[in-house]
Amino acid sequence: MTSDSADAPPALAFATDNCTVGRTMEILGEHGTIVVLREVFNGVRRFDDMRRHAGMPRQVLTNRLALLVDHGILRKQPYQVPGERARHEYRLTPKGLDLYPVMVALAAWGDRYLADPEGPPVEFAHRDCGARMTPVLECDAGHRVEDVREVAPRPGPGVRPLAQSIVQPRER
Repeated sequence: MTSDSADAPPALAFATDNCTVGRTMEILGEHGTIVVLREVFNGVRRFDDMRRHAGMPRQVLTNRLALLVDHGILRKQPYQVPGERARHEYRLTPKGLDLYPVMVALAAWGDRYLADPEGPPVEFAHRDCGARMTPVLECDAGHRVEDVREVAPRPGPGVRPLAQSIVQPRER
């Protein structure tokens, strides 16, 4: 299929250099970044605890924490155990807390397709009533969407025609 064929997806006419999914993955897509967020969302906030619990090499964890702090997703908070040097805990910022629905959605997908026969190791529950949380798609008009095929991408206010953008592969 070529970009000028009648059945080509409309998205082929739009630039991707300002894609917010791509920009998000530049931050969250590094190996281990979501695991670090999982730890912090689960209340594991100290470096050594994270390293042990996640089984992550020291330098990888250091790099992921620095990335998340640099992007304002986590903040460092000093603490000191008596008789030891001052250290930092990592706390979620409002920007980081906004990722919680993403974590619930990732867990729901993993629970459905990757859990052990006994079930998922962790469930998310509503604090008020104790019921299990599930991710939901809902439009701005309040309609809950049960079938994802009812959702369609469309050009947003920041869309740019492909001709206005110079698309260059990013170096890794």
